[in-house]
Amino acid sequence: MTLSFDPDAISLPHYHFIGGETVAASEGIAMYRPSDGAAFGDCPVAGPDLVDQAVQTAKKALKTSNWSGLRPRDRTRAMHRWADLIEQDAEHLAKLEAVSSTRPVGHLVAGDIAVTAEQIRFFAEFADKEGSDLVPTSDTSLGMIMTEPYGVVGAITPWNFPLSMAGWKLGPALAAGNAVVLKPSEMTPFSSLRIAELSVEAGIPAGLINIVLGDGMVTGNAITGHPDISKVSFTGSTAAGSAIMQNVARTGIKPMTLELGGKSPQVVFADADINRTAKAVAQSIISNAGQACVAGSRLIVAREIAEELIAAITTIMRGVETGPTWDENTQYSPIISQKQIERIDTIVRASISAGAECLTGGQIMDREGYFYAPTLLGNVSQDSPALAEEIFGPVLTLQTFEDEDEALALADHPTYGLAAGVFTRDLSRAIRVTRALQAGTIWVNRYGRSRDHILPTGGYKSSGIGKDLGRDAYMANRKSKSVLIDL
Repeated sequence: MTLSFDPDAISLPHYHFIGGETVAASEGIAMYRPSDGAAFGDCPVAGPDLVDQAVQTAKKALKTSNWSGLRPRDRTRAMHRWADLIEQDAEHLAKLEAVSSTRPVGHLVAGDIAVTAEQIRFFAEFADKEGSDLVPTSDTSLGMIMTEPYGVVGAITPWNFPLSMAGWKLGPALAAGNAVVLKPSEMTPFSSLRIAELSVEAGIPAGLINIVLGDGMVTGNAITGHPDISKVSFTGSTAAGSAIMQNVARTGIKPMTLELGGKSPQVVFADADINRTAKAVAQSIISNAGQACVAGSRLIVAREIAEELIAAITTIMRGVETGPTWDENTQYSPIISQKQIERIDTIVRASISAGAECLTGGQIMDREGYFYAPTLLGNVSQDSPALAEEIFGPVLTLQTFEDEDEALALADHPTYGLAAGVFTRDLSRAIRVTRALQAGTIWVNRYGRSRDHILPTGGYKSSGIGKDLGRDAYMANRKSKSVLIDL
């Protein structure tokens, strides 16, 4: 199978998907390909009326299909068929996603699409394995904790991993018996439309998954503020998460799962394996060009090994080869937009002006498209913009330490607490440091998620509330009631 393709030859959907049918859309937000900067279409914007149509359709579909009242194994089987169709449609999905996103087509087939299918199967298996509990009470009564779906879940996904983020939202919500109104990013909407269509082909009742396209200010606000949306699930920036919380508060009270920004440290002790650590650290900031909320953007290393580790990391960084996302050989991603690459460059330049030393990179690459060179900044002070802000680009900062207490002090960020990495051969130290770090996910002698979907993800501090993935994500899509019966 040859995955490389001509981006101008791809037929792109230009509609919303509501009730199992396409809904015509007018012109909307101009779209530009990250790989070459070319304008190639527009993303329609669903206003409040269309969002309301999607919500009412979802409510009706829940009632007429009795989705939450089916034998749980029937929900599981339908979701397994859906996952099968996603895998079978991998080439088409990869091209739809690669044309407008930062994800190389080869990475999509080998990674994102396969992972999305796995996630759906993983959550499908909860449907007949998680339920209500009998709890101990007196012998003259019967105590139960009953769980049930919320109803209609409003979901908003980001542009950096559109397919797998849709799987994060749709999988647990559907398995738990809910319907979903989902808004993908206006920069990467196409693959979400396609997997929604495949869900209907798989036998999931039409109307349980509805996709409305648009931006956050109009479409996103209409979803999160809708009175018939019973729960909100969002992945994106901390600023956007804060705005969502305010919008929800203006229109009512509802539970939220928010996976937000990060400024994650990677703490390397003197006994770490240098080569293994260098590969993990470099890959954590090179992957998707650093456009990941869990990107390991702060390197904190024992002073005695800093020079050797830096040499190994910079060698890897300087070896990246760029290419468009529609070339199957491309390994290094572009930045999502002109606005974002300019923001990255502004922060890097401001940090250098404030005293940081550019050890490698530090500039926009001289080629078409939005590519930024992998960058390592040394001599970074605590008040440096590169250290304080979530850059969302391939920029790694360097700080050194003398002892464990200093390492922990440097690792603690005043705003974020999403993820962290620890590199050491000392098991006791690894456990001690893991306990002390203020982060929702911590990796030891590695950096980045595995395909163990049982491990939940979520942040401390302003990095979010609630959890995605794992049993936690399934249970977050069900509400509980306590029942006490006198016998």
